[in-house]
Amino acid sequence: MPILGVVASSTPFVSPTSVEYLVVAGGGGSGYYAASGGGGGGGVRTSTLSVSKGTGYTVTVGTGGLRNTSANYNVGGNGGSSVFGSITSTGGGGGSGGNSAGNSGGSGGGGCSNFSGINYGGGSGTSGQGNAGGSAGGTSGGEGGGGGGAGAVGTNGPNGNGGNGVSSSISGAALFYGGGGGGGYTGTGGSGGGGNSASSQGGTNGRGGGASGNGGNGGSGVVIISYPNTFAALTTIGAGLTYTYQSNVSGNRIYTFTAGTGTVTV
Repeated sequence: MPILGVVASSTPFVSPTSVEYLVVAGGGGSGYYAASGGGGGGGVRTSTLSVSKGTGYTVTVGTGGLRNTSANYNVGGNGGSSVFGSITSTGGGGGSGGNSAGNSGGSGGGGCSNFSGINYGGGSGTSGQGNAGGSAGGTSGGEGGGGGGAGAVGTNGPNGNGGNGVSSSISGAALFYGGGGGGGYTGTGGSGGGGNSASSQGGTNGRGGGASGNGGNGGSGVVIISYPNTFAALTTIGAGLTYTYQSNVSGNRIYTFTAGTGTVTV
């Protein structure tokens, strides 16, 4: 029986007023040619966002761009953009297949030369999200540059390395995100999910890495939200989202969205 004058219930959790976020877009796919330019890493944005109780915020996880499988030497597909509320990260640019420059994107796709002696450049990156892809390294064909990464440009061919991504510990572990794919025959993918050319790797899913220059698809993006667990859990999470939830990582609630689109309510 409670004592008169003493409040028996504890103070309930209140909704957060700001959250930390990491929004990584899907990486770009490589071109058709076997030694084409690497796909650019998905754009990366990270900071804090003010939120309001009872308000819904859109979450979209960008898909990876597809390697060009048509025998036309065109560029690979760009990755899909990822979204959290008012924050959008741009998908990585597709790598050149020897018929045009690499696509621009969050980070740009690598360039590639062709057997007609034309050396195509890499695509540009988006300011604050990523960097440019590398150019082809010669004019004899199949000399692909590396895809750009969120932390560095892709290097030039003939076997350009993908640019490194950027490190974040928002998940509770220090990981790199948004690496570019390797170009040419032996280019190495950048740290943060970029695929290696020699093994025909695609970008790593959930890390936003660009696809390899030897025929890989881009990796999907990821959206991570973190805030202290002294605040209440999210009220609703849309059924179209695939996610994991950790309730106490260094005192934080962490939501990691790896696929889909939907609305979350604070």
